[in-house]
Amino acid sequence: MGLLPSDILHPDDRTSLFIDGANLYQAARALAFDIDYKRLLRTFNLSCRFIRAYYYTALLDEQEYSPIRPLVDWLDYNGYTMVTKPLKEYTQSTGRRKFKGNMDVDIAVDIMEQSHFLDHIVLISGDGDFRRLVDAVQRRGKRVTVISTIKIQPPLIADELRRQADFFVDLADLMPLIARETPRPMVSSDLEGDLTEDEEDDEQVGT
Repeated sequence: MGLLPSDILHPDDRTSLFIDGANLYQAARALAFDIDYKRLLRTFNLSCRFIRAYYYTALLDEQEYSPIRPLVDWLDYNGYTMVTKPLKEYTQSTGRRKFKGNMDVDIAVDIMEQSHFLDHIVLISGDGDFRRLVDAVQRRGKRVTVISTIKIQPPLIADELRRQADFFVDLADLMPLIARETPRPMVSSDLEGDLTEDEEDDEQVGT
């Protein structure tokens, strides 16, 4: 099985995929599976007139080891357009290092710019801040599909974003199409654990 439903992705629609990397990571981890990014790209290539896949993530400064750098480099060489920026670091009064990295503006700007050339926009994120963005491109006559999950509690997609989208696809339902057939061992990332509490809340419910 390699196709998404034709009532969502039309074969002739010019379609691009916009991936909120941190949000996708959190959703896949919560659903306990690993994304096979080759299969993900193949699924869209087989289902529509696919234009491009954008992947957004913040990275540690190049002088420091970033746990997601190998993934970013692999995606860059295998058909994804990477959009990255440095994580902002600060130290709490307790001496613990914390990191902040928000790609919402980057995603919004690219979607608005690319919407002129697209029929269908697929956004992988549950962040409710994107509701106004989705509304804006819909008023340009574009269809918008949002991919996230409601299969865990609390759901990782904000209700207002799900309501605004033309279509909602649960990431759990895509597992047969995009999951790694041989899951790799889960590696805990100190970076993910050092996100600020506010940002963790943003990624979970999009507020």
